[in-house]
Amino acid sequence: MSVCKMYIDGEYLKNNPTWDAEDSPWKAWQIFRLLAKNRLEPQTVCEVGCGSGEILRQLQMLMPSSVMYTGYEISPQAIELCTLRENQNLRFKLKNFTEEVNVSCDLLLIIDVIEHLEDYFQFLRDIKGKSRHVIFHIPLEIFVLSILYPHFLLGQKKKVGHLHFFSKDLILQHIRDLGYDVVDCRYTAGYSLPRDYGVKDRLLRFPRKILFPFAPDMTARVFGGYGLLVLVK
Repeated sequence: MSVCKMYIDGEYLKNNPTWDAEDSPWKAWQIFRLLAKNRLEPQTVCEVGCGSGEILRQLQMLMPSSVMYTGYEISPQAIELCTLRENQNLRFKLKNFTEEVNVSCDLLLIIDVIEHLEDYFQFLRDIKGKSRHVIFHIPLEIFVLSILYPHFLLGQKKKVGHLHFFSKDLILQHIRDLGYDVVDCRYTAGYSLPRDYGVKDRLLRFPRKILFPFAPDMTARVFGGYGLLVLVK
């Protein structure tokens, strides 16, 4: 897994001082719902690229107290945030997960990570076989309006370090091509988070909310604002 300099030298923290910890309760709830739907009860959970560690902390409050959690992060700045959240069943490591030897878990979380990796194909090969199930969360940033308004994608690259951009069909095909079995997937409405990206984004909330129940794929492909939560084994 290639390491991007911005996560090591503090540039990412400068642009994102909370490491998006405020989104973690929402993300943890999406993960918990997907596990419940598929009747999965993991006893060991690892997260790669755990950021501030808040997703794992929020999951710990939703899941049985016996579950063990380990977060992996390559950023020294993020690990400083993680250590504030450690407890008996929740631990963090400043380490590249792909370099771990003889490690395995019931559930591996890859939440908003692969779009940051220079070679995400190799990363997906490296983590294969290290867990019974994997949950990915991927922002879907290839949609009609993002192509018509290229400043959006350029802004995502500059501010949050996204190196790759995906649509639902594209990322699911990549995952399958690498030998994963897609068990379940569902859209997540990231646009509904309490953020203000300006007038254009506020105007798009209306068609997203109205059209999605009737035509989810079309709504995501045209208007954007969604991510994809994918459960694989």
